[in-house]
Amino acid sequence: MTAKPYYLTTPIYYVNDVPHIGHAYTTLACDVLARFKRLDGFDVRFLTGTDEHGQKVEKSAAQAGVDPQAFADKVSENFRRLADFMGFTHDDFIRTTEPRHKAACQEMWRRMLAAGDIYLGSYSGWYAVRDEAFYGEGELTKDADGVRRAPSGAEVEWVEEPSYFFRLSAWQDRLLAFYEANPVFILPSTRRNEVVSFVKGGLQDLSISRTTFNWGVPVPDDPEHIFYVWLDALTNYVSALGFPDEDGDFQRFWPCDLHMVGKDILRFHAVYWPAFLMAAGLEPPKRVFAHGWWTNEGQKISKSLGNVIDPFDLVDKYGLDQVRYFLLREVPFGNDGDFSHAAMVTRMNGELANDYGNLAQRVLSMIAKNCDGRVPGTDAPTADDRALLDQAAGLADKVRRALDGQAFHEALEAIWAVIRAANAYVDHQAPWKLKQEDPVRMAAVLYTLAETIRHLAIMTQAFMPGASARLLDQLAIAPEARDLAALAGALVPGTSLPKPEGVFPRHQAEDREGGRK
Repeated sequence: MTAKPYYLTTPIYYVNDVPHIGHAYTTLACDVLARFKRLDGFDVRFLTGTDEHGQKVEKSAAQAGVDPQAFADKVSENFRRLADFMGFTHDDFIRTTEPRHKAACQEMWRRMLAAGDIYLGSYSGWYAVRDEAFYGEGELTKDADGVRRAPSGAEVEWVEEPSYFFRLSAWQDRLLAFYEANPVFILPSTRRNEVVSFVKGGLQDLSISRTTFNWGVPVPDDPEHIFYVWLDALTNYVSALGFPDEDGDFQRFWPCDLHMVGKDILRFHAVYWPAFLMAAGLEPPKRVFAHGWWTNEGQKISKSLGNVIDPFDLVDKYGLDQVRYFLLREVPFGNDGDFSHAAMVTRMNGELANDYGNLAQRVLSMIAKNCDGRVPGTDAPTADDRALLDQAAGLADKVRRALDGQAFHEALEAIWAVIRAANAYVDHQAPWKLKQEDPVRMAAVLYTLAETIRHLAIMTQAFMPGASARLLDQLAIAPEARDLAALAGALVPGTSLPKPEGVFPRHQAEDREGGRK
């Protein structure tokens, strides 16, 4: 049977930025989903990449004394390096300066033009270079110096130039009907309500070309104009599938199952993008999920405050699996979250080292010591054994449901409920006492625990791949027996196990003199 396709994307990251925790967070969420779906038997296509056109890039390149392509080449590599460093398993890395992308953009334009949704006019209005976005007068505020600013805080400038427009105003009713027919197109629901309210408030036609600079995709048959950067950027999701060729990958993977974005770019993905696609005769994506932002120790993250969280530093300090776990465990996914070092250490030491790591370490150590380092024999399970094994066996469905709704925190809580149950079972069964009193029962208890740990290690692979792989190694699980289908199997008594080693060391905080507490 052919594996079911699953296509998910990060936004493409703007090369005028330095990779930070927000970029790592978005891609991490997609990576966990991609890994889980592969374990669940899906044919996954996971896309990330960089957005390399626009006025900001042109200005930054000029300031750096290089041409825009050389600037984009250098900065795009920083995002590739972050993805590699974080262990992300993307299948493709798209760049908007690639020929395949330009061809897709120009075909999108031709189709929208042929449908009557593009017309030539002139634009005069407020534009934020930092956001690469247009704003109406009513959306602006003035700061203490009288400078007009966008809702994002970016300074705006008055722009007047010839422009092609997309008839977005004609799409209001069709978009509302689409949202009504697809109630989970936008998640979480609070974001959906914001988008519906925005569209109901009335849509203005959208300027989709620029003439005052030239770093962008040329408009077909009118090279004086270049694409508005958002029409260019959004098209990456289909250009990576070979569009305008609608066979092959495009036919297999489109419409996209999930666009993962930050809440600040939801409007572009949930209003403009489906309208562009439908105007071009293509299906909209199945879902856009907008997650929240991180603060740092209670403060908004900004370059001016100097409190940008560097994911490279964070992983060097705490470990890759630990950072991956914390970011998706600390707050309900979709909400804003606050990063604090104290919370990071608490999660690492309490949940990873004490709960999960200690469970595995003490069970495997008892097997090494008391069962000659082999998977113990089992007996007819008691009600307590069956209760724990059933809870472990039910984990896959719970995690699957949670991840299908992008509720990463709920998936992890379901896993931790089994970890807590297993720790309670150890304490209640007291296998160290059974060694003298009833060694056959001790073996059955340790077998039940080892089998539970096997389920846990398979289920945590998507979140903490390194530690989970080491746990599965210690259970002598073959590489081909680590997917969700393998959960139906069981450990084979008598199998020789390697010497157990801890997988989640406790973090020792440094004191002010640089020593260990």
